[in-house]
Amino acid sequence: MNLLEFTVPPLPYYIASGRTVFQIGEKHVSRRNIRLFDLLVVTKGCLYMGEEVRHYEVTAGKALILRPDCYHYATEGCREPTDYFWLHFQASSGWAATDSVPLRLPPKTADASDESLNFSAGTFPLLVPQCATVVQPGKMEELLGQIAALGPEAHLPSSRFKEQTLFQDVLRLLSASVEAAHSAPATACAEQAAAYLRSHYKEAITAQALGETLNFHPVYVARCMNREYGQSPTEYLLRYRVEQSKLLLMQTDLPIARIAEETGFNQAAYFSSRFQRVEGISPRQYRQRFSLG
Repeated sequence: MNLLEFTVPPLPYYIASGRTVFQIGEKHVSRRNIRLFDLLVVTKGCLYMGEEVRHYEVTAGKALILRPDCYHYATEGCREPTDYFWLHFQASSGWAATDSVPLRLPPKTADASDESLNFSAGTFPLLVPQCATVVQPGKMEELLGQIAALGPEAHLPSSRFKEQTLFQDVLRLLSASVEAAHSAPATACAEQAAAYLRSHYKEAITAQALGETLNFHPVYVARCMNREYGQSPTEYLLRYRVEQSKLLLMQTDLPIARIAEETGFNQAAYFSSRFQRVEGISPRQYRQRFSLG
């Protein structure tokens, strides 16, 4: 599957949209380097589209995103009446075309430099298919219809805000298509394991206990987590505990020993050594970054 990977936040933002009906023989206009993404969602008929050397047949219930940096064109006219929504959007953050799903590493806690307390939001990848069957075509048609209906009042701030929020729902449905295409027992196992570790990180967790909880062999659980997250269950748990401890170091005056207890490390010395390994500095040094003294 050809994918578009956006680095968010900030999220891609809506520009304009509409609905078009082509009669037999009509076809999409050819354009080059239009500097924005063009989402096409067909509700009836079929669009025959090309982008550089790739050809697509976008039938009812499918979506195609034309890239801003490519030449796209109609490969032929419509063979039957074709009804479709179009939506232009842009991304102020980074994006890339890929054919593989990246490792789903756990998000990091916001950090700061030694000199500043200006925190930045942690980014993560948002994957959407360039061409795919929409998971909920009826819902997608409803959302796009609502956005298009706001066009006459788009000059109002409240309507512009609503357009953007509806567009985020469109992105969510597109992203769900990627998740559906890549869902597998191994993926489900890794997600269940990660959820359990995050929910029980304060407790003592062994590989055997994790396997018994999920009804999988510990070796299989570890293999699934390595494939999806690039980490073993033990490493995933360690890094999640460290992230939770960073929040307590920044936001509370709790002693180091107490933070060790609260985050599942129990012993202060062990906590300090594990924290140093992950962050490169001790918990005390990390806390001093945010001290006003």
